Amino acid sequence: MYHRLAAVLAALAVITLAAPSPAQTRRPPARKPAVAAQPPKKEAPEVICPTPLGVGVNTKLEYCDVMSERDPSAGVIIRIPEHKGPVTLSFDLHNRHTYSEEQVKANRAYSRYTATVGVLTMDNTLLTRAVVQNEFRKVTDFVDRIGGGAGPAGIKAVGPTGTESVSVVIPEEEMQVSVLGEKVTVERVDGTATYTSPGRPVAIISNVMIEYRPAPPPKPAAAAPKKR
Repeated sequence: MYHRLAAVLAALAVITLAAPSPAQTRRPPARKPAVAAQPPKKEAPEVICPTPLGVGVNTKLEYCDVMSERDPSAGVIIRIPEHKGPVTLSFDLHNRHTYSEEQVKANRAYSRYTATVGVLTMDNTLLTRAVVQNEFRKVTDFVDRIGGGAGPAGIKAVGPTGTESVSVVIPEEEMQVSVLGEKVTVERVDGTATYTSPGRPVAIISNVMIEYRPAPPPKPAAAAPKKR
């Protein structure tokens, strides 16, 4: 009797060892294919400029006056395409000088400008301030001359002087931002004045660019079930 029981137990042990365990037979869950991130893009965005200054004769860039305003909707609006993650906005900020040949000849053309602008969201949240400061003495102190004027060779008397490169990170949820003028201080040989009144040109911007990751393409719509 003892020998039979031992034989049965030995047979059961062999069967148990030979049978695959549940952990061995369970298949890992299928992984969903990861959506590839869109490569970053750098491009010139849509810019709504209420007071365009004109196109540069040498650079062929578009220059836009930044006015002193309080309402973001009245500023220079920069629109952002559909995107994923934060966006980096960059532009060049310039002071604004009105050229006078008579002042140059009389040695009275010297001007020192300090202009301040703000980059804001459309709900009036300030993202950053930017300042450009430079001195103007002679015509070569212009960054560029603007075409479309009544002066010699069709050049406007007003033009950009000095350049400050500005960069600001825009939160992902924003689809457009506004550049508003705050103030400009002008020092001349006959005195110093600061201008802040609404509707006054404070500075000039050009070379507006954005760098962003485009939003992923929409998922394809599920096929409708076939009718029987």
